[in-house]
Amino acid sequence: MIILGLDPGLGITGWGVIRAQGNRLTHIANGQVKTTASAPMAARLLELDAALARVLAEYRPEAAAVEEVFVNANPQSTLKLGQARGVVLLAAAKAGVEIGEYAARLVKKSVVGTGGADKKQVQAMLKLLLPGVALAGADAADALAVAITHAHHR
Repeated sequence: MIILGLDPGLGITGWGVIRAQGNRLTHIANGQVKTTASAPMAARLLELDAALARVLAEYRPEAAAVEEVFVNANPQSTLKLGQARGVVLLAAAKAGVEIGEYAARLVKKSVVGTGGADKKQVQAMLKLLLPGVALAGADAADALAVAITHAHHR
């Protein structure tokens, strides 16, 4: 099964594609979608949708996994994250793939073994679980971790 993991964000959305064959995981690709910060909100959301459509068309995943929204202290940041997350969910739904949603603590626990793991611990485990992986950035790493979580919980 090919799984697309997604870490939504308005500025940067991370994505990662893995293949799960039983308990064996293989890295296929990962990257980040960066939107133009100076563009109007609608244009940024459209840019995100178009980029995700290209990723979905290229890798043709059978499933997608998305990190759930956490509430920030800043309500505006939470709202922007929610809008980006909506585009991410819609893009996957339009492609007709099964969608799983996972809390950040569960993702960390699935990959590292503890829900309180930091980003460096997650990235270190990714290198063990997906030998030879070259990470396109922290958001891409988070997306791969979400994909692995889906592989373990499907």
